[in-house]
Amino acid sequence: MMATFDLSRETLAQHSVDMRQFIDWRQATLSNGLRVIDGYNSSGLTLTLLPDRGLDIWLAAHNGRPLTWISQGSPHAPDFGGGWLRLFNGGVLVTCGLRHAGPPEHDARSGQHRDLHGDFSLLRAYNIAVNAGWREDRYVAEVTGEVAEASLFGEQLHLTRTVRLTLGEPTIEIIDVFENRYDVATPFMLLHHFNFGYPLVQDGVELHVAHNTVTLRDMQAASAHHDWAHYHAAMPRHLEEVFFHQVLAGQDRRALAVLAGARFGLALEWDTTHEPYLTQWKNYRQGTYVCGVEPGNCLPEGQNRAARSGRLVQLGAGERHVFYNRLTVLDGAEEVIAARARVAAIQRSGHPVDIALTDYAA
Repeated sequence: MMATFDLSRETLAQHSVDMRQFIDWRQATLSNGLRVIDGYNSSGLTLTLLPDRGLDIWLAAHNGRPLTWISQGSPHAPDFGGGWLRLFNGGVLVTCGLRHAGPPEHDARSGQHRDLHGDFSLLRAYNIAVNAGWREDRYVAEVTGEVAEASLFGEQLHLTRTVRLTLGEPTIEIIDVFENRYDVATPFMLLHHFNFGYPLVQDGVELHVAHNTVTLRDMQAASAHHDWAHYHAAMPRHLEEVFFHQVLAGQDRRALAVLAGARFGLALEWDTTHEPYLTQWKNYRQGTYVCGVEPGNCLPEGQNRAARSGRLVQLGAGERHVFYNRLTVLDGAEEVIAARARVAAIQRSGHPVDIALTDYAA
């Protein structure tokens, strides 16, 4: 539910001289040396950013209810020799890319090894800034930072990321601006790997997304094709199921996915301009019970297959792409019903994004 007390500018000015009483970002350092930035909002939303892991989002909860899954001992310090799976923190957002997203592979031409989902989540953000203030009648508090994925005589990719909270709203906005600062084009693969865990995900929860087609990644997905929208309880040795959605977007090019039960859930809205793909990852395995809803400018298939199929994005010299993602907690049956109605409206009047997945369908 929304906050049950008055959060208007006039009322707050009468009762407090410091807005940090109601909303704030607080920077600290853990005992293992990792920097963290904790966000707090009177909407009931709390979250933790990891500047030393790409300024991704780790813990998140709403009124004490966890929204995500985290791995044992996390957050882990970045280590390029550690392997992506061992260093996977879980958490709400793990950014995959920027030159590779998908299984480990060797480059078809150079033989260069690329680890699962690329290097981005091992990179440290810099020029961290916290800004807060009233924008007309809305009080906004945001963190901005920069991340570089760069190599001498290689790629020179740069991200400016903003994570935004708005007073009284149970929302997280992520605005990413990616630039190629070099004089040649570079492969660009980006997956916003949003991860959700118990109790947000549990038996009876469903994914509602306006879509044109659902494509199966492999035979495991084929065995559960009839059940792609439904989520189930944890089970031992369950194998992951992965589905690719050709979503429908509105006139504003935004798409919407709702992951919810009858009275609680989460809505994910994103701009499909440069992020037309949606990957659904279902993983009910006991203990590591985590499921993903993942917009991207690619599928998690690796550079080699993306290049063969013509799906590999090349970010031109000096080119920049802007990405927008918004997460909103749905607390109560009315909010869930309203969000599902928005999905239904897009299903009726939306337009399919321009992607081709015929090689998977074959």
